[in-house]
Amino acid sequence: MRSWEQVYQKWSLNSELDEKLKFELDQEKSEQALEDAFYKELSFGTGGMRGILGAGTNRMNIYTVRKAVDGLANYLLVHRVNVRDRGVVIAYDSRHMSREFALEAAKVLGVYGIKAHIFQSIHPTPLLSFAVRYLNTAAGMMITASHNPPNYNGLKVYNENGGQIIPQEADQIVQYIDQVKDELSISIKEQSDLEKEGLLYWIGNEIDHAYLERLKYISQMRSSFASKKKDLSIVFTPLHGTSYDLVTKGLEQLNFTNVHVVEQQAVPDPEFSTVESPNPEEHQAFEMAMDLGKQKDADILLATDPDGDRLGVAVKNKAGDYQVLTGNQLGVLLLEYILKHSNLSIVKNARIVKSVVTTELAEAIADSYGVELINTLTGFKYIGEKIQQFDSTGETFIFGFEESYGYLISGFVRDKDAVQAAVTATEMAFYWKGQGKTLLDALDDIYKVHGYYLEGMSSLTLNGKEGARQISETMEGIRLQENAAIGRFRVVAIEDYLVEERTVLGDNQTDRLELPKENMLKFILEGNAWVCLRPSGTEPKLKYYYGVCGQDKQDAEVKLEELKQEMDSLIKSTMTVMA
Repeated sequence: MRSWEQVYQKWSLNSELDEKLKFELDQEKSEQALEDAFYKELSFGTGGMRGILGAGTNRMNIYTVRKAVDGLANYLLVHRVNVRDRGVVIAYDSRHMSREFALEAAKVLGVYGIKAHIFQSIHPTPLLSFAVRYLNTAAGMMITASHNPPNYNGLKVYNENGGQIIPQEADQIVQYIDQVKDELSISIKEQSDLEKEGLLYWIGNEIDHAYLERLKYISQMRSSFASKKKDLSIVFTPLHGTSYDLVTKGLEQLNFTNVHVVEQQAVPDPEFSTVESPNPEEHQAFEMAMDLGKQKDADILLATDPDGDRLGVAVKNKAGDYQVLTGNQLGVLLLEYILKHSNLSIVKNARIVKSVVTTELAEAIADSYGVELINTLTGFKYIGEKIQQFDSTGETFIFGFEESYGYLISGFVRDKDAVQAAVTATEMAFYWKGQGKTLLDALDDIYKVHGYYLEGMSSLTLNGKEGARQISETMEGIRLQENAAIGRFRVVAIEDYLVEERTVLGDNQTDRLELPKENMLKFILEGNAWVCLRPSGTEPKLKYYYGVCGQDKQDAEVKLEELKQEMDSLIKSTMTVMA
């Protein structure tokens, strides 16, 4: 009998298995589906864990959640102080099983005498990050799968600083998780006992109020001006997720009263029934917002993803149609707006932080203001880690962002925050409207000064055990090639984050990269162009990013399409060779 079959048999023959999961196993007749559900354990990393809902060790269910939380509890008791008194705060989104998984986590923590603070209702990820610091808990957990399809869910872990756990912490937690040999026999306490013993505390609105109070102070407007009503028409959709209350209240605090909510998408819905994908990066997610925007003659459209940590924005172009800004475009607009309104003679050692796959235009803008920009690996956990370091170095965080629609304006949250970003983007649109410009006009002004930067991202989805092998072998195949050029773009330098080296071609000089190890390759090309490849940490995808700088929009678009095609060919040819 194959190893996965033995695990399957253990589950299917367990008389106390959850009834729904037992029924699912009894109904599944596909051997391939069963193998995929049991051939491995759902991986736990810096993003916690995320996967398809269902029965199996490679699925999100009450047993895989219990195992992860059991390992986390043991890790905390060894590596943190006053864990039982401080407890762990848990939030959850609108997905299937989110509230149930939050309660399962509390049931496991309670066995160890660790108090759980759980929000009474759905809340966005940034509020979980804020709550960790506000309550001074030993850790935090967010039950969410972000913008994945409806059949996914996940569990993200936050450290005591309010940031997502970093690789060293994740590795240590995994060691404790691996000590749990039988996920089906983990001890739990019942909810009634937890509440009776003071090990389960339900959070009301107090943290929302504290967050909103802090949110007031990120505005770049003078307080006397912030109190006045503003003639800006806004359409907002939370895409069936968690951010409705905080975004609308945050806008109301700055007297943006002309806010029109897409009512069909304001209702939490784990099926995300009005969109193909609840991802503001996908233009189809804006369809209903655009329809309402035309009815209300809206100046700006805002869309947040289900767990409220990513923001998409659309504005009218000269043809009168709504154009969705890319994550890079919105990021540089926010960066320029914040720097333009910051008194840099008072703000000492100001720092901007972005990921290595985010637009290089950010560095050009930062340089023009004399502000240092710091690059991190992909993942907002690394930006959160930098902010924590700034607390002891005397540096001042003033903005951080990633191309994947993640932004943070103020460090009172240590993860990307769509609420902060929505309020600031609205304020920014209002400012530029007062100057007779749209956000697209302001973006064109930036391009005229610094050059026309464009970026793109493609991904190749490769599911299951075979897909994971193909992704790994493709990365290794490209790493072994001697790429002096990608198409007509000459390679200037290669950054290999797996071996932490940067090699400058021509003089064959190699320097150490001062960033953590990751299976990622970046090729620096001539003319401010670049490409970067990395396996996704949360999805079965090989992602490749590319960026160019052109003399104008047409020149940049031609270069970007050419570079995309060259990357498509490189990936395809490498996969063929490695097959």
